[in-house]
Amino acid sequence: MQIIKKIAVWCAVFNFCLVFGSAEAKVFDMTEFRLKNGLQVIVIPNHKAPIVRQMVWYKVGSVDEKIGKGGTAHLLEHLMFRGTKKVKDSKFNAIIAQNGGDSNAFTAQDFTSYYETMDVGRLELAMALEADRMENLKIDKKSFKKERDVVFQERMQVVENNPSAYFGEALRRVLWQQHPYSQSISGTPEEIMSLDKDDVEAFYESYYAPNNAILVLSGDIEPQTAKVLAEKYFGEIEPRKVGLKADFPKLDKQFGARLEMKLPQIKSERMVKLYVAPSVNVDKEFVYPLMVLAAYLGEGETSKLYKKLVLEEKSALSVSASYDYASRSYGGLSISATPVDSVDTKIFEKALNKALKQAVAEINVDEIEKTKAKMLAGQVYLRDNPNDAAYIVGAMAAAGMSVEEIENHAENIRKVSAKDVKNAAKRIFGSAINVTGIIKPAEEAN
Repeated sequence: MQIIKKIAVWCAVFNFCLVFGSAEAKVFDMTEFRLKNGLQVIVIPNHKAPIVRQMVWYKVGSVDEKIGKGGTAHLLEHLMFRGTKKVKDSKFNAIIAQNGGDSNAFTAQDFTSYYETMDVGRLELAMALEADRMENLKIDKKSFKKERDVVFQERMQVVENNPSAYFGEALRRVLWQQHPYSQSISGTPEEIMSLDKDDVEAFYESYYAPNNAILVLSGDIEPQTAKVLAEKYFGEIEPRKVGLKADFPKLDKQFGARLEMKLPQIKSERMVKLYVAPSVNVDKEFVYPLMVLAAYLGEGETSKLYKKLVLEEKSALSVSASYDYASRSYGGLSISATPVDSVDTKIFEKALNKALKQAVAEINVDEIEKTKAKMLAGQVYLRDNPNDAAYIVGAMAAAGMSVEEIENHAENIRKVSAKDVKNAAKRIFGSAINVTGIIKPAEEAN
């Protein structure tokens, strides 16, 4: 089990979603239907190998936790593997493994997901197990205490003793202020240890319901078969009243902030610029131009910032840009760079800002068309990998995007003009809430 931080989800969704192909064929050729209990089911056929990935996405994440109860969603994710009335103790993973499959889960800010990959002949087993824990989770005191300790130790290892992760959390707190996205996914050490069994059980009862979930089946399965199996294993689960979801405030106060940290274990400096940006749930007009802008600025070795800072000036070891648009609230655009050791931080920051300003000024039809062509060139990889397809479609659907919107990504990217990209850049770099973060080795402290 793993914690997927918001920035990691941004990168994964961004990198894969920018390779949609020709308008003549659908990217995933998905089929969607709903069961009577409200469960949304999405089927993505891929018959190149007799395997299938099942993913259950619950539309609840760390942003939906009560104040002071940070870590509830992630702790529940762990406890979902601790047994039900039918599957005792921690046998879930063992059963999947004994049948040649693998299983895992992750918690994010906007959603929580559980998945299994296995031979299609064993899919019914995975569906039975997943449906069982959707309604029959059993949490005993011993299992609760053990998993809470595991989650606490994971927090200490993954965040508290990991300077990059610690820095990332600090940056998000500064950027998002009172917005729920400022909250830690794992919860603070103090919050984790203050949680009790009732907190987790209440969260489970409030949000783990078929009418608050999406079932994605990707691989060697036809929609008709999927519908029969979904009805068989999930159809009898009763829907429940879903608990209160996060209240996302409107961010209308413009500000720019700065955060510098010196931490041990950091071997080289790193600079990050984060901007609050529109998302599919805030302002769809800017979503596709911002996708193109991020790719143009920092997607790969042919991007403007990489060519300028890494290849030409040789002042950076790496530079990249990414854009998160599949969010329940605002999205975010990030630019990350690692300067070479011999370059002073202040000098490099000026060089980065100058390169960014120059790149925006040089936006033109030819540059944008080349960027879009690159973005649309890799559809074959999505078609060939049912695991990636299940992840991408599930994350976007959990954020509120329709199947039609997901399938139409390629056409929407094609429609983006150079003028659209310039306007998007003006909006982000002219007035968006932002934070610049710099992390340095602690040895440099005076």
